[in-house]
Amino acid sequence: MLIIPLIFATLVVGVASIAEPKKLGRVAGKTIVFYLITTAFAITIGLLLGNILQPGAGMNLVLEGPAKVATGAPSLVDTIVNLVPKNPIGAMANGVVLQVIVFALFFGYAMTKAGEKGTVVLKFFEGFAETMYKLTGTVMEVAPYGVFALIATTVGTHGMSVLIPFAKLIFAVYIGVIIQAVVIYSGMTSILAKMSPMKFFKGFSEASLLAFSTCSSSATLPVSMRCAQENLGVSSTISSFVQPLGATINMDGTALYQGVCALFVAQAYGIHLGFGGQLTVLVTALLASIGTAGVPGAGLVMLTIVLTSVGLPLEGVALIAGVDRILDMARTSCNVTGDAACAVVVAKTEGELKEIKK
Repeated sequence: MLIIPLIFATLVVGVASIAEPKKLGRVAGKTIVFYLITTAFAITIGLLLGNILQPGAGMNLVLEGPAKVATGAPSLVDTIVNLVPKNPIGAMANGVVLQVIVFALFFGYAMTKAGEKGTVVLKFFEGFAETMYKLTGTVMEVAPYGVFALIATTVGTHGMSVLIPFAKLIFAVYIGVIIQAVVIYSGMTSILAKMSPMKFFKGFSEASLLAFSTCSSSATLPVSMRCAQENLGVSSTISSFVQPLGATINMDGTALYQGVCALFVAQAYGIHLGFGGQLTVLVTALLASIGTAGVPGAGLVMLTIVLTSVGLPLEGVALIAGVDRILDMARTSCNVTGDAACAVVVAKTEGELKEIKK
């Protein structure tokens, strides 16, 4: 209900607020490069932990009957062509988030070229975006009760024993997320933005915890932007462009999770996944994470593409589904923290990071 209007309105306002085409291109370029680099690091960390900890080793599972198959990932050309919607309203109705983003970018840019009449439209979208923030906040006030019920139902149905066989998998994902945050994010913010890791994590802790409990990057967006602006000193211009974009295309935690889970499935079924196969996982997970919606459970769906790319059985997805909520909490928190790190770095390079003394 919230994601499409929230992302569309926020991105339109974010693009329109960067009136200069050169600056818009510069900010967009820095943002995308940052996201690609951190996502590549995340997948590499996931694969390394999967090889070291061997979470699926010893399960000795055997496929019964023919293996299930799935449609493979689309070609690069098809992916690029499919970014542009034939019908933007249709894209919104069908929840094709990447097409909505592309239309929002063009729409916001055209708004800056429309002069005084474009300003009137911008005022409308500023009010619309603010309204969506309030609506999202209202929903999030009751979300903890829903999360409590979901977790209670899972444990009540399967018992605590459902977690035991997957303890190594859960441990690997959580350790990977911690490494990604402590080494990659704090390293980039301290080196490139001269911000201490303590200040970064403390200032963004509220949003990270909300993402952990809701498992939704998009639902956390209003709080993420407020924390980045009020606690970390990121300008509203940079924040309203970088973070909504990141809520959809920057899925470091999801990419890391896919790397670990691919090896988990291979090890559980006794399938050797060599260097070439793991390289394929890296590339596929990088592309798949870009198209992952910022909603609970979306990473599990995208995992099917990663498994298919290296010929692993899709039955492995059913194994992971039982504990996916627990994994989703960690990877979503990682995703939004990465968005904030990018906003801080880009704001610093653009001279739009102010000192916040708290």
